[in-house]
Amino acid sequence: MAACSKYLLTLSFHHANSSAISTPKFSTTLHFNRPSRVVENNAQITCSATTSSNNHKTRTSNILRLIEQADAGLSSTGKFGRFGGVFVPETLVSCLNKLAAEFKFILNDSQFQGELAVALRDYVGRETPLYFAQRLTDHYKNGNGEGPEIYLKREDLNHGGAHKINNAIAQAMLAKRMGRKSVVAATGAGQHGVATAAACAKLSLDCCIFMGNVDEERQSSNVLLMKHLGARVKSVEGTFKDATSEAIRKWVEDLDNSYLAGTAVGPHPCPSMVREFQSVIGKETRKQATEKWGGKPDVLVACVGSGSNALGMFHEFVRDEDVRLIGVEAAGTGIDSGKHSATLSKGEIGVYHGAMSYLLQDDEGQIIGPHSIGVGLEYPGVSPELSFLKDIGRAEFYTVTDEEALDAYALLCRLEGIFPALEAAHALAYLRKLCPTLPNGTKVVVNCSGRGDKDAHTIVNTKGKGRPAALNGPSFKRNKLAWL
Repeated sequence: MAACSKYLLTLSFHHANSSAISTPKFSTTLHFNRPSRVVENNAQITCSATTSSNNHKTRTSNILRLIEQADAGLSSTGKFGRFGGVFVPETLVSCLNKLAAEFKFILNDSQFQGELAVALRDYVGRETPLYFAQRLTDHYKNGNGEGPEIYLKREDLNHGGAHKINNAIAQAMLAKRMGRKSVVAATGAGQHGVATAAACAKLSLDCCIFMGNVDEERQSSNVLLMKHLGARVKSVEGTFKDATSEAIRKWVEDLDNSYLAGTAVGPHPCPSMVREFQSVIGKETRKQATEKWGGKPDVLVACVGSGSNALGMFHEFVRDEDVRLIGVEAAGTGIDSGKHSATLSKGEIGVYHGAMSYLLQDDEGQIIGPHSIGVGLEYPGVSPELSFLKDIGRAEFYTVTDEEALDAYALLCRLEGIFPALEAAHALAYLRKLCPTLPNGTKVVVNCSGRGDKDAHTIVNTKGKGRPAALNGPSFKRNKLAWL
């Protein structure tokens, strides 16, 4: 255990061209930030979902079959197709198995679910509105006055200002149920840290949050809020990926008394737990869409960092093949610049932080540092489940640059009086490319996953402080004030 408290994981294993993966072999020197690289031919996976690409019905039935197969095997393998798994030292396996058993139990435990429902309603503030963005809708209409209808799922109105509290309160309740005394977490933009600190304060749990020193400078307001909520904030050299490594080390030091509250990455059951606790977003969206227009959304759009808000929106609709699922990653200063966080668009398969997924890595399998103006999108890996949905063709993934995200932030501020987090602004920015391709009246729901007050300092200090391009259209010409 002493060795585990210092390092975590370097893997060496053979990966066959089939879907089966041999048991990983653990070295005596364990590291966090050195992924095990997987190089393989993707043709087999692609063919399984698109054998008859000219036959839409066959293709969708194949995709749904793959989803059903993955769900059926998840509890025993911890994997979504070839992604996910439990790539950890043997000393951690029993702890993760116990967590998986508790998670499986509380899913059908009426007392836990009842208490969680009350907390989501009275503490978190659910349900959040499905808001019709009339002026944003009008902005994207074509010359004939036609275009999609744009709705925002207002996760920014949750307690703490983001979707993160949905997962944090449930994880803290589970930690309390398991008899844990303290909760350990890592945060990038600070929203997960604030949510975890708030949940721990409510439930009288000790809270320790690890945060990269680079992120602390960019998100200083959230650092202050975490401290106000009683959390100990530990500074780590680097960014979110480095903070995650330190949080895992801290958890390993005291497995009997501490609980690791993570996001949609890491070893099984962590990704499944986060997805389940965030799935309230999609469940409410389906209910609200039925009430508002008597049907389902046609298109769902969400930003993608590690993947929790996207999965929260997508999961409810993953079997509704007539609903498009669109994830938007951070292209940073440009998708070919080397300074981006577009893991699903540019990454390759490997193992990192205990699970297999797409990763940003170099030819030697070493992690490439991600970049985005939206701090919460800066992670070199991504959810195993989103990796799976990409591979089978169920979800689409595109990219948006820093500049485009800033323009989308400005546009929503001026048109709707809503200031989104820069992470959520990436999803909003993709509307400029998406809307012209959609039939008139298409129902588009964008997950406004967080509030942007945390980003005010970043926006003010971003170069090019003049009026963003989004505000140069005819409807803004009367406003002679500078953008900032």
